[in-house]
Amino acid sequence: MSINFEYYKVFYYVANTLSFSTASKELYISQSAVSQSIKTLEEKLGCRLFLRHTKRVKLTHEGALLYKHIQQAYNFIKAGEGAIKEIHSLDQGEVRIGASDTICKYHLLPHLHTFSTLYPNIKIHMTNRTSPECLELLNKGSIDFCIVNLPKKLPYDHMNIKVSKKIQDVFIAGTKYGYLKNKTTDIKDLAAFPLLMLERHSTTRAFFDDFMEDNGVKILPEIELGSVDLLIEMTKIGLGLSFVISDYVQDEIKKGGIFIINVKQKIPPRQLGVVTHDSLPLSAAAVKFIEILDRNGL
Repeated sequence: MSINFEYYKVFYYVANTLSFSTASKELYISQSAVSQSIKTLEEKLGCRLFLRHTKRVKLTHEGALLYKHIQQAYNFIKAGEGAIKEIHSLDQGEVRIGASDTICKYHLLPHLHTFSTLYPNIKIHMTNRTSPECLELLNKGSIDFCIVNLPKKLPYDHMNIKVSKKIQDVFIAGTKYGYLKNKTTDIKDLAAFPLLMLERHSTTRAFFDDFMEDNGVKILPEIELGSVDLLIEMTKIGLGLSFVISDYVQDEIKKGGIFIINVKQKIPPRQLGVVTHDSLPLSAAAVKFIEILDRNGL
């Protein structure tokens, strides 16, 4: 099937704005030309791509499926153009990074400062999402690379790990449960305590659930949150025990507000990693940022 790529360009703008009139303005063509392009594309594909009700426009199921692929292609083209423009210069441009707010706070802040000092004209665009969501954004080409808690297996074959660091999860408690300090506890016994956990669909939660299942323990968390910092604060005031990465609680341990629970079963270490996309050209700025992470360590 041979289809003019200009039709896909028109489709992208309409799908992105959900407006034929807005798309015509952004493309500098008439609204009738937009409508004709969409009509031709629908005829070529043999399906409707949009539902039109007066001024409202909505993607059909087929349209949404096509948009998912066209959006990815559009992002790849933009990244390629950007890489060509910036390949020999770090005087301008941007670097697009995906990471959770926790990873930004505990791992990225000093590197962001270093990079912005060395390359003040490069715009840093941060997208804060969970690790699985960052990998999905990378797959779509919406970011240049991401820093994530690595799952057992990357969800896409065309992704590579550039830099990694070992991380260790621990169970923590506040002073309310001080009698657990300086003793070894079987994780089966922890089921009797209220547990505070990250929400499902996070890499840490998936790791925790797998670890507990492997040890024959089924726990229903008392509280589920999207913030590690909140988990730590709630643990401090005695609302329950929690499961977090040890790097994130060192300051609180020094202050005496919380402590690490020694558990009988060994918790396997994990990896924090910088992930890139094989088909997504890295800009000069992105390459330099990853070099800083590699040189200075996550």
